Amino acid sequence: MTTEPNSHDFLREQAPFYALGNLSDAERSAFETHLNGCAQCKADVTAFLAVCGALAQTVEQHDPPAALRRRILGAARRAPEAPYRLSALAPWLAAAAMLVVTVGIGMYAVQLRQRVGNLEVQLRDALVRVDNGERRITVALRAAADAQTPLAILTAPDLQRIDLAGQPAAPRASARAFWSRSRGLVLTGANLPSLPPGRVYQLWFVTAQAPVSAGLLKPDETGRLTSVLDTPSDIPAPAALAVTIEPEGGSPGPTGAKYLVGLAH
Repeated sequence: MTTEPNSHDFLREQAPFYALGNLSDAERSAFETHLNGCAQCKADVTAFLAVCGALAQTVEQHDPPAALRRRILGAARRAPEAPYRLSALAPWLAAAAMLVVTVGIGMYAVQLRQRVGNLEVQLRDALVRVDNGERRITVALRAAADAQTPLAILTAPDLQRIDLAGQPAAPRASARAFWSRSRGLVLTGANLPSLPPGRVYQLWFVTAQAPVSAGLLKPDETGRLTSVLDTPSDIPAPAALAVTIEPEGGSPGPTGAKYLVGLAH
């Protein structure tokens, strides 16, 4: 069955691309017009933005001043030119010249030590800046690498959305899963009760054979969570997703009460 352009289903499929800023001007305008009157699409966009919120981190890169050390060390190692040659015409002239040279060399040595000290301070400061820049670059690269997985899942051609509703154990809880068999799963949730000590939430793929663990979940202190899970690509097609509370480390099969359940389409 084909989807008519500008229909609800057609525009709803564009929600992840709207959140990622990948629509053309015309597509974005059409989607925003639809968004003003569609609560369901607004909820989709909010969920996508919650997942993609961490992808906008950037860091200004600094090229390490590779020539700085050579320039400073070269300046510090320059030796003064050979002292003046003494005239042998008269002892008093030689003594006077020696005195002048000695005083001059002493003053020059003091100035040179000051220059070297200043250059050493500048070198240390430069090396600290380079080190800080390298650390920021490393952090940025790590964040960019971490962001690739949820981005790849949210743009997968086989992406499937599954909404999970709170059960009697947690009636106000809710969650939304974005699952790609080939790339993994992103789960966002809210209003999850605080975990007792030694307990953890566990997500299950409810299949025709038996529940299969999809991973462990830990919400923050406000009951919200955003988790990226690496699910097996050969997992049987689930009839539903469910979240239970299990002992720390998880269980091979669900043993606790269901807190969230959602049927797969």
